[in-house]
Amino acid sequence: MTLSFFDQFMSPTYLGIPLIAVALTLPWILFPTPSARWLNNRLITLQGWFINRFTQQLLLPLNLGGHKWAVMLTSLMLFLITLNMLGLLPYTFTPTTQLSLNMGLAVPLWLATVIIGMRNQPTAAQGHLLPEGTPVPLIPVLIIIETISLFIRPLALGVRLTANLTAGHLLIQLIATAAFVLLPLMPTVAILTAIVLFLLTLLEIAVAMIQAYVFVLLLSLYLQENV
Repeated sequence: MTLSFFDQFMSPTYLGIPLIAVALTLPWILFPTPSARWLNNRLITLQGWFINRFTQQLLLPLNLGGHKWAVMLTSLMLFLITLNMLGLLPYTFTPTTQLSLNMGLAVPLWLATVIIGMRNQPTAAQGHLLPEGTPVPLIPVLIIIETISLFIRPLALGVRLTANLTAGHLLIQLIATAAFVLLPLMPTVAILTAIVLFLLTLLEIAVAMIQAYVFVLLLSLYLQENV
């Protein structure tokens, strides 16, 4: 029974070919493309309004040098939200529950922010490793601690996204299984369990959007320190 709960996190295959590439490509096909007309439909207008508002909010604390990342961060936000939301549908696979994928997104982007800081302002970038006014005996210890915390950042990004989505999917499956088993035995309890399942599904929809936003927001904060 325990193995069946975790089967949903296995990458699906067809004739021995992993289908995770299809799951990663599908979200881009679902986005509506802007038309050449002066007036767009409601869906494209809503999509443009959301992208503009999110980009303005994301780039608010950044200087002009960080605005070059606007397209990348906004595209990553839409990509993660779409993957997380599609993963809540029945009989679907959520690629963002794979730690390897999340680390593959977090490590290069985090490393790019560090390289930019070391190239543009090496003194300020290395100054984050040692707070001002630190007593001399604590300097070696603090440098080691700050260096470890710097390298933990991409791991925290990937693990946070993976853990939240995995825990949510497991809770939904556990409560759905409980409601299905209790239905012939205790219908009243099964109905209450189904109500809890519905509320948990609404919560997971919110978590799917919030975790994508947090992932991109933390990347923008790391970028803010280095530009």
